[in-house]
Amino acid sequence: MKNSEHKSLEDVFGPVVASYSRAQAIEDGVLIDVTAMAREAGFKWPVALTHTAWCDCVAWTERDNRFQVHQDESGRLWDVLFMAFYAIRTATAPGDRLLFSLYRVPKDGHSTEAGEVSLKLMVGPGDAGEPVVTIMLPSED
Repeated sequence: MKNSEHKSLEDVFGPVVASYSRAQAIEDGVLIDVTAMAREAGFKWPVALTHTAWCDCVAWTERDNRFQVHQDESGRLWDVLFMAFYAIRTATAPGDRLLFSLYRVPKDGHSTEAGEVSLKLMVGPGDAGEPVVTIMLPSED
């Protein structure tokens, strides 16, 4: 083989202009690390939710309890993780992503009944190339 066939990515595309690690995203609050509870739900790899998914499906305050229905964040997070793990266990096709659904009371200041919401689970490389799981809204990448 010629030398030109062994070019590195940097040789082809140039130096990295900017990078944003998973650890930085967690530190910044763009991702919320939920690995501790995820392990209780059966996950073997680190798990994080995007801030948007957290706000839609997990976040709950005392004010929400007064105006809507009594819930707590740990219970709402458990529901997300349980359904994500169930989706993995029952998936019929291999892949690095899958959609799953769960019912949650929307945080809208007045709803008391749960509605269905879809979430997307993706497996990808972490900062050191290790497998990690990220749960997000279907419109997120």
